[in-house]
Amino acid sequence: MRRTPALVLLALACAPAAWADSFRCGQRLVVEGTTRDQVVTWCGEPSEVEERRALRPPILWYYGRPVRVAGGEYIEVLVETWTYNLGPQRLMRRLTIENGTVVEVETLGYGYRKPPSRSP
Repeated sequence: MRRTPALVLLALACAPAAWADSFRCGQRLVVEGTTRDQVVTWCGEPSEVEERRALRPPILWYYGRPVRVAGGEYIEVLVETWTYNLGPQRLMRRLTIENGTVVEVETLGYGYRKPPSRSP
């Protein structure tokens, strides 16, 4: 009987990455390090896209994780914020993409119905 709490603690210690937000599209999981092209292929076009430019230190991707390069000069990168409205029964997702790679996945509130488009 005393093994159960130890197993629970061990499971929690071994799975800290599971606490990070992710975005499931069919059988695929969008997480940090997923490319922009993969997201479009798996999830389709987002409901909303915002673009801006920002200065960032150089980053190398090491085993799917970003590692900042010390002493490097700041570079200008394209930062895109994609929002997926999945309807009123599901939570919306916001992806932050820098230079074509997902760097953050956020879960927002429930989606909404899109108003019907009016033709002129």
